[in-house]
Amino acid sequence: MKILKIFVLMCVIASVVFAKNHEQVGLKWVKEKSISKNVGVSWGVPWRRGEITEGQQFLLKNTKGENIPVQSWTMAYWPDGSVKWTGHAAVVNSKYDDFRITPDDTDFQPESSQRLQVKENTNDYLINTGTIQCTIPKSGSSLIESVKIDGRVVALDGRLITIIQKGPDTYAGKSPEKQIFRGKVNTVTIEQDGPVRAVVRMQGIHVAESGDQELIPFNVRLYFYSNQKSIRMVHTMIYDGDQNEDFIRGLGVHFSVPMREEVHNRHVRFTGKNKGLWAEPVQPLYGRRSIRYKGEEIYQKQVAGERVPDKDDYDKEGQYLISEWAAWNDYRLYQSSSDGFLIKKRTNEQSTWIDAGSGTRSTGVGFVGDVSGGLAIGVKDFWESYPSSIEIHHARESSAGIEMWMWAPQHTPMDLRHYDTTAHSLEASYEDVQEGLSTPKGIARTTELTIYPESEVPSDSQLVHKAQLSRNTPQLVCPPEYYHSIDVFGEWSLPDRSSPAKRWIENNLEKGLEYYKQQIERRNWYGFWDYGDIMHSYDPVRHTWRYDIGGFAWANTELMPDIWLWYSFLRTGDPEYYRMAEAMTRHCGEVDVYHMGKLKGLGSRHNVSHWGDGAKEVRISQAFPKRFYYYITTDERTGDLMKEVRRADTTMAKWDPLRKYEPEIEYPTHIRFGPDWLALVGNWMTAWERTGDEKWKNRILAGAESFSEMPYGVFTGDGAIFGYDPATGKIYDLGEEELGHTETTIVALQGGPEVAFELSSLLDNTVWNEMWLQYCKLNSASEDKAEEVFGVRADLGSNRSDYARLPAYAAMKLGDSSLAEQAWKQFLNSGSTELLFQERTVNPPDVLDRVVEQPYTSTNRMAQWSLNAIELLELIDQYLPPNLPNRWDYGQ
Repeated sequence: MKILKIFVLMCVIASVVFAKNHEQVGLKWVKEKSISKNVGVSWGVPWRRGEITEGQQFLLKNTKGENIPVQSWTMAYWPDGSVKWTGHAAVVNSKYDDFRITPDDTDFQPESSQRLQVKENTNDYLINTGTIQCTIPKSGSSLIESVKIDGRVVALDGRLITIIQKGPDTYAGKSPEKQIFRGKVNTVTIEQDGPVRAVVRMQGIHVAESGDQELIPFNVRLYFYSNQKSIRMVHTMIYDGDQNEDFIRGLGVHFSVPMREEVHNRHVRFTGKNKGLWAEPVQPLYGRRSIRYKGEEIYQKQVAGERVPDKDDYDKEGQYLISEWAAWNDYRLYQSSSDGFLIKKRTNEQSTWIDAGSGTRSTGVGFVGDVSGGLAIGVKDFWESYPSSIEIHHARESSAGIEMWMWAPQHTPMDLRHYDTTAHSLEASYEDVQEGLSTPKGIARTTELTIYPESEVPSDSQLVHKAQLSRNTPQLVCPPEYYHSIDVFGEWSLPDRSSPAKRWIENNLEKGLEYYKQQIERRNWYGFWDYGDIMHSYDPVRHTWRYDIGGFAWANTELMPDIWLWYSFLRTGDPEYYRMAEAMTRHCGEVDVYHMGKLKGLGSRHNVSHWGDGAKEVRISQAFPKRFYYYITTDERTGDLMKEVRRADTTMAKWDPLRKYEPEIEYPTHIRFGPDWLALVGNWMTAWERTGDEKWKNRILAGAESFSEMPYGVFTGDGAIFGYDPATGKIYDLGEEELGHTETTIVALQGGPEVAFELSSLLDNTVWNEMWLQYCKLNSASEDKAEEVFGVRADLGSNRSDYARLPAYAAMKLGDSSLAEQAWKQFLNSGSTELLFQERTVNPPDVLDRVVEQPYTSTNRMAQWSLNAIELLELIDQYLPPNLPNRWDYGQ
């Protein structure tokens, strides 16, 4: 007994020491505070190497010190096996501004009545959050069979719908044959089953009503939180049709809603711009005469969604009026552009639609139901991702329908053909079209929806709040200082204005971000396939971006604007930067990458059509830029995308990235040090840290050891072009026996340094470290330096400002002030910075509307200038001169 007491005492002491030795991590809302009292939220937290072990429990507290039940899981590991990133889910009260999470062995779980429960039956799963009960079939046409509140069914038959049109509309206005395809669920997987959060993944394909064709695979996840009524849906469609024949005319989600009350106690709601709301009863109790009940006017109560007496409760005159007044059956809100929507309604299919309202930017929530229950659905980025619509039909019947259309059937059909039938050369239009490769077959699009089962008609303020929640998914994040204190995401700095020179850099970083934020709005970079991307190059003569000129149009991650945006958010916590980075990650990871078919795992180079260019490469599909969103938010769909590219090198072997420019070789494919190999390295680094499986690490080392055996390392040959075998991960010298330069490989412009900076501390491998350090030190070295090191005179690279972070990294590692001075000189004296941020205003009639432009800005230059600024301030800030040349207004 004495030994037992001593053991217990030691455990108590150990737990206290453990708690004291583990810091509390602060959490704040990434945007303005949520407007719902309790919200379900998921987020990720990084931890120091060696601090957290697998299976560690965590304690979540609000600012009052109250414990909150939290569900936790491991997302990534450090090389020593300790936990690098954890994911968490909780239901929190949004009145609190911040929270604290701490490693703690206290197992604080929800009370039994508050626990989310997942029950598996023979043919379905039953999910009970405590407030709703949801039945999910294991197969069939329904994603959700039914949703109940207090045992009362409020929604049925939640399913996917796609309308396929066989060919484009003709000039005469005739439309080819159209057919409805319904989603068929093939597999259902319970990825998490509580007690706080459940995640259900459903995969399948749409099947034609005729049964003779299957098209458009889908991947859907449903998210449930304990004691919450709302269901979050993340919907991904993959286009696998023939771009010349299979035109999507509609893409949507349908639910049936039981209507039990009399028609005048049924209601329809649409949200408009900001807090705007369109709200009407199905049968307004008002006409030439008003109706009263026991002397009381009831019309105002009816419009507010409150229950009013049934027809038989009124006097004869009241019953007569109710029999005579019109009742409306079908409703529609159609967002036809980013700046306009129309609301229409009709009484029946034999009668016309009439205009019922209009506005600019709907927040994208529709509701149908009666005073005893109904359903609302909201879409994130509703107007940004036009053409979209919300349709409600059969509101007068026993079962109404509500459909959220991600591509509105009222719009022209989705046309995924390339923008021209003529290929335009690289020399003429910076375009690299290749026969058969301007194809959208295999690209994807992800949309986030929120489903709100209701036990009554929601009030106006409640529905507006739901729209705000569906538009701005509640998100907790760590403070910038904490992310920065952990060795994640490479080398990036926190804002620092402690000297005139640093202030000049920080102000220009802000100026560049603000310019692109304005360009998204002013240039209307919106739409189902476009939202999230930005343009590549500017035309100062036409005063527009080169939207119609080959490879100068959409950026498609060229030179890593997505990494620039994520670093900007990490260092500031700015919610607008988060929204820009989130939208770009969604777009670039889905639309610009192939997820099935012959090109799976590769992405498309920049072009007028996102998928139009013939260059299909791993630099566009690479995992590294997606890691930010995945680890910060725990988004499972982004995890899918990173998993998809783990062996993208096997597809690369079938589509040699240099097939047009280099002769055939004895190895399966060509590979460049950058961007090809370093993009693959980022994929393997991500797989290694997510799984802990060292086979991914070994693939990286196989390449590094291959370079170490070559006469000049990564500088071997002309352009750092090599042979590659995906079966072994080995890289081969092509036997040119010369010392070459690497500028043409754009190694430092496609995320290579960011991958390598983070990987170096993870590998801690002599071969890798020497290889990468030599590359950084010599990339822009003089011919004299090349001769000193290798015994051969050669041009080893470029001294452009884009490459400044390479000597900066070497300077930091070696403590070499001369390299640091070289890096700052390279960054500051490139001659382009003076022009980059110049602005001018152009007014009509030279343009359609007033334009503020930076005529010398391109996304390539802005992204690279910003990345170098952010990274140099971290690597060698102590070597930055306090003052800059007088020609620059560094004191702005």
